[in-house]
Amino acid sequence: MIRVVLVDDEALIRTGIRLVLETAGDIEIVGEGGDGHEAVELIRRHRPDVLLLDIRMPKLDGLTAVAEITELGSSTQVVMLTTFGEDEHVARALRAGAAGFLLKDTPPIELAQGVRAAAQGQAILSPQVTRQVIDRYVGPEDNREHEAKRRLKVLTDREREVLVLLGGGASNAEIARALFMGEGTVKTHVSRILAKLDCGNRVQAAILAHDARLVPLAGGKLTEKTTLE
Repeated sequence: MIRVVLVDDEALIRTGIRLVLETAGDIEIVGEGGDGHEAVELIRRHRPDVLLLDIRMPKLDGLTAVAEITELGSSTQVVMLTTFGEDEHVARALRAGAAGFLLKDTPPIELAQGVRAAAQGQAILSPQVTRQVIDRYVGPEDNREHEAKRRLKVLTDREREVLVLLGGGASNAEIARALFMGEGTVKTHVSRILAKLDCGNRVQAAILAHDARLVPLAGGKLTEKTTLE
C-alpha cells in the first residue's frame, strides 16, 4: 500500500481527494491536516510515502512547510495541491524540494496515477507544464547557468542525454524509447544522475538542466547552448 498524508485547509477538498484515493485499492490515507504545522508533525509521526500539500494555508503555508520537511531529511515525496495561476508559488516549491504538483481539479484516475508516480520517485509534471513553469520562473540567469554547468560536468555523455530528456518532462519509458535503451537502464542512469548532482528528486535535476541551457524553451526553440563546454 502507498501511504499518503493529505493536508489542505478546506475540509471539502480533503474529503473529495480522500474518497477518490481510497477507491484506488493500493493507496491508504494515514493522516490529514489543515495547515503547514500539522503537515510537518504528520510527516514526523507517520513517515508516509507521499504528502499531498496545499500551497495556500493559514498559520504555516505549504511553501514554508516544504522547506521545513526538506530539512528533516524525510524520504516522503511532497506533491503540491494547486490551482491555475499559481505558477510562481509552484516554482518556489520545486526549488524547496517538492517533487511536483497536481491541480485540485485533476480527474480522479490521474490523481491516483500521480500519487503512484510520486511514490516511485517520478516528477509529477506534464512536459508542457514543466517547461512553462521552469522557463518562466526558474530559468537560467548568468550566475545559475555558470553554477549548473559546473555541477553537470560530473555526468557522462549518456547521463547528460538522459538529463536533457528528463528536463523536458519525459518519463522513464519515453526516455527509453528515445535513446533505444531498456527502462531499467534508464532508471539506473536517473539514480546515478540524482546522486552525482546531489538532487533530491527528478524536478531538481530538471531545473539544473534548464539552468544550464540544455533544454528547449516552452516554444520549442533551443536555448543558446546545449553543451557544457
